[in-house]
Amino acid sequence: MLPKTNPDSAACFVGRVWRPGLGPALVRLDGETLTDITSRALPTMQALCEAADPAAAARAAPGVPIGTLTDLGTDPEAGPVLLAPPDLQAIKAAGVTFAASMVERVIEEQAAGDPDRAEAIRARVVAIIGDSLSGIAPGSEKAAQVKTVLQAEGLWSQYLEVGIGPDAEVFTKCPPMASVGAGAEIGLLPGSRWNNPEPELVLAVGSTGRIVGATLGNDVNLRDIEGRSALLLPKAKDNNASSAIGPFLRLFDDGYGLDDVRRAELSMRVEGEDGFVLDGSSSMSEISRDPADIVAQTIGRHHQYPDGFFLYLGTMFAPVKDRDGPGQGFTHHPGDVVTITEPSLGSLTNVVRLSTEAPEWTFGTAALMRNLAGRGLL
Repeated sequence: MLPKTNPDSAACFVGRVWRPGLGPALVRLDGETLTDITSRALPTMQALCEAADPAAAARAAPGVPIGTLTDLGTDPEAGPVLLAPPDLQAIKAAGVTFAASMVERVIEEQAAGDPDRAEAIRARVVAIIGDSLSGIAPGSEKAAQVKTVLQAEGLWSQYLEVGIGPDAEVFTKCPPMASVGAGAEIGLLPGSRWNNPEPELVLAVGSTGRIVGATLGNDVNLRDIEGRSALLLPKAKDNNASSAIGPFLRLFDDGYGLDDVRRAELSMRVEGEDGFVLDGSSSMSEISRDPADIVAQTIGRHHQYPDGFFLYLGTMFAPVKDRDGPGQGFTHHPGDVVTITEPSLGSLTNVVRLSTEAPEWTFGTAALMRNLAGRGLL
């Protein structure tokens, strides 16, 4: 369950830790040591991300060692627990940003959320679409031509509209403070019988639209709920413990930046209590929209985020490996251990539970403000 970080000692990793009897603390990772850098100048992750140079500010911040990675646990009453890096920031997500996932979204829609129909529909859709969506610049003349062809075949979809059309799909994944961190339980809505993890890169973006760092995320997906109707996206995406981010935020500096994000290779493993193992990957080099473009479509004169935001960038991963029977595809079982890894960012591990069984989210923004005020940090 412990997060693994890049052995590069020059990397600037920061995060948030729950300290028993105290509350959330802003921490810097110094090798294997967790250093509490919370202060009146840097009371929150949001404040750090708004600094003129967040990496320099984090490195220069005085702090107190509070333990090592091996001291991290899952019981907030017993010892330090790793939290998701964002605090006051909005949590946003981009969807249908990879050609492979575009096809699966069309299949979900055609199947109306019924996994029993997916295999036959997949064969038909792939036979017509094939790899025709790969390499298409969204909003381009070629994209418009492909749209005309697919409309003639009766396969044009609202998912393809946001996949290769001019406008990106950007939605609110969950409220600020609702994401869980590495080692936490991640939740599925009870009643969902077709769902999967979504390994993604997550950008940290300041209030001016400046991208300041990156981390990992699991944007849990309920394929049957969203497949019934795209209007059910909030129900499919925003539930207790349905957003995992971490383990740490790697701040941009001279050694790591947006070009590294564009080259990132994510791997993922699901290990079930039934012995089932699923391996997957997501290559950022195959994303249809550049990360900077997705950020520009999220924030600007049309929409402000005074506290900044964290942005899931989407995934190319869409599992079709059968688990419970031929043609059934993949769906989670409670107890699945999901590990998402990227060499420059570490590993994010979570255990799958029902949202009704995962710990309730009770510490929101108002609680954070009261806590910081009581500690003399505001």
